[in-house]
Amino acid sequence: MNPNYNITQEELEYIERYINNNMTPDELAGFEEKLNNNPDFKNQVEDIKTLLLGIETQALTEKIETFHNELPDTKSPMEQPSKVRHLDFRKWVAAAAVIIAVGSFWFFNGNSNSKLYSKYYAPDPGLPTTMSTQDNFVFYDAMVNYKRQDYQLAINKWQPLLTNKPENDTLNYFMGSAYLAKGETTTAISYLEKVTELKESAFKNDAFYYLGLAYLKNNKIELAKETLKQSNMADSKTILSELED
Repeated sequence: MNPNYNITQEELEYIERYINNNMTPDELAGFEEKLNNNPDFKNQVEDIKTLLLGIETQALTEKIETFHNELPDTKSPMEQPSKVRHLDFRKWVAAAAVIIAVGSFWFFNGNSNSKLYSKYYAPDPGLPTTMSTQDNFVFYDAMVNYKRQDYQLAINKWQPLLTNKPENDTLNYFMGSAYLAKGETTTAISYLEKVTELKESAFKNDAFYYLGLAYLKNNKIELAKETLKQSNMADSKTILSELED
C-alpha cells in the first residue's frame, strides 16, 4: 500500500464501483482502457483492492474470534486463528491509516448513497452531431469527443466557447455532464447549478436530475432530495422513494 496517494473521494468511488461490479458497460470499457494504459492507475487499483480485502478479512476474523470466545473453555483447533488475527491486524492498522490519511471516513457512512448513485447514473447521451453551420462546428466537434467518452478533450474544446458565452445553458449543461462522467463531481455541480438557476433552459429538467445525483454522490442528502423534487424525470421519484426508505 502506497501511503502517498493523493486520491479524491470521486476517484475512490470510481474504483469502488469497478471492484463491486457496479459500472455501466460504457464506464467499464473506459475504466479498463485506463487500467491497461496507465501503470500507476493499475497499481492504485490493486492497492485499493488490498485495502478493502484487508477490511473484509479483519471483519471476518473478528467474527470467528467472537464465536470462539463463546465456546466452552476447552482446547481445540479453533485456537489457531489467534496467530492469523495478529498478522491481519497489522494490515488492518495500515489500511485504516491510509483511509484516515486520504480523508475517506465518508466511505463507510456514504457507501449506500454511492451504490444508489451508481444504480441510477448514466452519462447524458449527448446531442446529434449534425455540424450544420461553421459557427457550431467546434461545439459539435467536441460533442463527438464527448460521445466517444473522451470527456477531457470535449471539455478543452468547450471551455473557450463558454468563456465567450458564460450564460449559455447548453455549454454549461454539457460541461457539467462531462465533468460528472469523469467523476469530478464537485466541478460538475458548479456548472449544473448554473443551468438550474436560469429562468429558461431546455436542459433545466435534466440539469436538476443530474445535479441531484451529484449531490447524492457527495453525500449531501438533503440537497439531493430538494433538487430531485424539481426534476420531472421518472427516476427522480424512484430515487427519492429509496432515500426515504
